[in-house]
Amino acid sequence: MNHSMTSGMHAFRKGFQGLLLLVVALLLSACERPPMESVQRGYRGTGMVQIYNPTTLEENAEKHAAPFALPAGDPSGPKASSVYKNVKVLGDLSVGQFTRLMVSMSSWVAPPEQGCLYCHNPANFAEDSKYTKVVARRMVEMTRHINKEWQPHVSATGVTCYTCHRGQPVPKEIWFKANHQPYGSNFMGDKAGQNEPSKVVNLSSLPNDPFTPFLLGAQNIRVGATTALPAGNNQSIKQAEWTYGLMTHMSTSLGVNCTYCHNTQSFVSWKGNPPQRATAWYGIRMARDLNKDYMEPLTDTFPAHRKGELGDVAKVNCATCHQGAYKPLNGAKMAKDFPELGGQSEVTATTVATK
Repeated sequence: MNHSMTSGMHAFRKGFQGLLLLVVALLLSACERPPMESVQRGYRGTGMVQIYNPTTLEENAEKHAAPFALPAGDPSGPKASSVYKNVKVLGDLSVGQFTRLMVSMSSWVAPPEQGCLYCHNPANFAEDSKYTKVVARRMVEMTRHINKEWQPHVSATGVTCYTCHRGQPVPKEIWFKANHQPYGSNFMGDKAGQNEPSKVVNLSSLPNDPFTPFLLGAQNIRVGATTALPAGNNQSIKQAEWTYGLMTHMSTSLGVNCTYCHNTQSFVSWKGNPPQRATAWYGIRMARDLNKDYMEPLTDTFPAHRKGELGDVAKVNCATCHQGAYKPLNGAKMAKDFPELGGQSEVTATTVATK
């Protein structure tokens, strides 16, 4: 072998090594960089620790920031129902309170270029010709219902339109019923939505619609028996996969892992579990209540382009409010600034005078 060939092979090896180092560096650059932060949420030795990436939290801080709240409206004076026509829901508010809430809702929900006209006909604000106004009215009723009847889940923090919408006419995180056979039937039979690349279950092989059974229907979520066999719970592996899909969604939606709600020493027992498990229990039932009593009845109101591939309306799940945060908007108490959305107005003239 002559000198030139030896030099060439040496150069090739060095070039290959350099390329290999570059590939390794690129792969490592995709990993999360330390330091990570951990929060112990249970007794030592239980492994109930939450891991957070400070960089990710910082990047998402603006996304979870609550908007500026306008000063409270004066509760004195005539009621909105006596001044404006066709006020079916917020007529108990004063004109000042009503106007302030309308302006706020416009910034929370409507596209900037449309504002009030997203829901209203400029020639006649009172008429219900736009479907968006009919839907908005029902969503105000739903918001009041949440803040008044579902405090076991939302507590005093409460919700407003912004909690879900974040300045968009359609919330970013909604769900529709999924086709269990998107590619038709084949020799494998009914796959029940399994092995489909669905984002709602992190592209796993779990069923592509874990919401219909639990957040619209009331199927049993528990998959672990509470008594010795053969008595007790007898869920099949197939049924369990629907539950795992829902749990995967909940974990991703809140940006937490299983130990945020569960003591993994026993997923069956409630003993020794964090209070978040009870909060989540109510949250599942709240989502089911909202989907059945508020969203599904609006099916005929929504136009076709707002519906899913199976013709159903958008529905709520954990991500609709949480959007990756353990508490929506990182726990910002928006409802305190808008008691008008809490079932009834709690703002008094004295409150306004002291602000």
